[in-house]
Amino acid sequence: MALAAAISMSAQLRLNLGDESPVRKLNIAEMAITNLYVDSVDEQKLVEDAIRGMLEKLDPHSSYTTAKQTRSMTESLQGSFEGVGIQFNVAQDTLLVIQPTLGGPSEKVGILAGDRIIAVNDTAIAGVKMEREEMMRRLRGKKGTKVRLTVIRRGIADKLTFVVTRDKIPVKTIDAVYMIRPKLGYIRIGSFGATTYKEFMEGVDSLKNHGMKDLILDLQDNGGGYMQAAVDIVNEFLHKNDLIVYTEGRRAKRQEYRADGNGRLLDGRVTVLVNEYSASAAEIVTGALQDQDRAQVVGRRSFGKGLVQRPIEFKDGSMIRLTIAHYYTPSGRCIQKPYKKGELADYEMDIENRYKHGELYSADSIHFSDSLKCYTLRRHRVVYGGGGIMPDFFVPLDTTQYTAFHRQLAAKSFIINANLRYIDGHRSELRRRYPTFEKFKSSFEMPKDVIDKLIADAAKDKVVPKNDDELKQTMPQLKLQLKALVARDLWDMSQYFDIINGSSHIVQKAIEIMK
Repeated sequence: MALAAAISMSAQLRLNLGDESPVRKLNIAEMAITNLYVDSVDEQKLVEDAIRGMLEKLDPHSSYTTAKQTRSMTESLQGSFEGVGIQFNVAQDTLLVIQPTLGGPSEKVGILAGDRIIAVNDTAIAGVKMEREEMMRRLRGKKGTKVRLTVIRRGIADKLTFVVTRDKIPVKTIDAVYMIRPKLGYIRIGSFGATTYKEFMEGVDSLKNHGMKDLILDLQDNGGGYMQAAVDIVNEFLHKNDLIVYTEGRRAKRQEYRADGNGRLLDGRVTVLVNEYSASAAEIVTGALQDQDRAQVVGRRSFGKGLVQRPIEFKDGSMIRLTIAHYYTPSGRCIQKPYKKGELADYEMDIENRYKHGELYSADSIHFSDSLKCYTLRRHRVVYGGGGIMPDFFVPLDTTQYTAFHRQLAAKSFIINANLRYIDGHRSELRRRYPTFEKFKSSFEMPKDVIDKLIADAAKDKVVPKNDDELKQTMPQLKLQLKALVARDLWDMSQYFDIINGSSHIVQKAIEIMK
């Protein structure tokens, strides 16, 4: 009977293959494989692979994500997730609380920085080699649900138990806000999400209260996000009816975004910082401010993503993000770097190719065709399209700043682990000794024995400097990084960047220009 049914279906499929549409053909192929293939198949995976196969033949940014991947991707953009509200790291197979979220559910019940969470609802998560993602899964849950956390606290012999009621936890997209010099503010945006504009304006208010007249806007390593967030931020800098960006595609008519003239940053000088990892929405901001001659741009040529994606959601929570248009800066530049459809490998090697061609070390290695030439709208300065935003002031990558030894120490977690051990054992002492960040910044130095132990631990794992010169060259940046990490754990990311920016050539060039 089963054989007869299969033969009948096979015959029916042949009959239907005459004048079918491409969609019908795809549908029949899926039915045939599911029902006739010699081995059992996962129909869900079969369909997902087919979708991915179609998208891979298009541009590099059209993509498919499963329901789980979609949730993870959108959490950081939507501005919140539901959980217990802690920043943590995993040290020696144990979850160590770096900071509880201010006003969050964990802080409300008394969980402190430095606490070790060893069990969640009586399930051990310490000493069992549990993956970080699995720890996060157990801590997160629906708003209003309760979770019991077992905690070990330094100086207390008994284990502590806290019942935490999960809640909405805000996700910050702005990394740092502080006065980098008198009258000169600094804001670093990590990504563009649903709350970025609100966070940005709160940062602006804070800096203005501290006397800000001019601004450094740091978009280094910012991979983009919501275009509307970028548009809203640019709107604060431009006058009424100034063009911010426009989009256009085969089926998408030209859509323009213009300033409403009610911005609060119409005066004062602005410098935007970018590098080879600044992309998408970060390039919208940079391109608009550069084309309107509202800001100077410092750094290296940005990534070059000028494609607009529309999300197409499925009932199971999965999603296609399909490219429907290009975006263009006010001068008409398309920032998307060249690509060949279906050839993703070469596209993904672009940054590495820039290294090989010397572009990251010398502006003279970058050559633009005259056909890509455009002009800024007020001063009529020459700018180029065809792949990323070229800065007005080029800052070469300094390969001597981070030695190969330093990169190995970071990659194998020796630096972060040394910091975690140190802050865990000295948090209370450090808070007493350095009641203000200003005092910490001016006088703290990482103890020599901490660094010696770090180097010794690395040597046990055969991570050693090539010679004494490399070790000597590594030390200044290693000490600065450790100091910045301690500042982060005692205060926040703004203090981390306040310290680490002291060695950033791009940031220091911006300060020099702003003088």
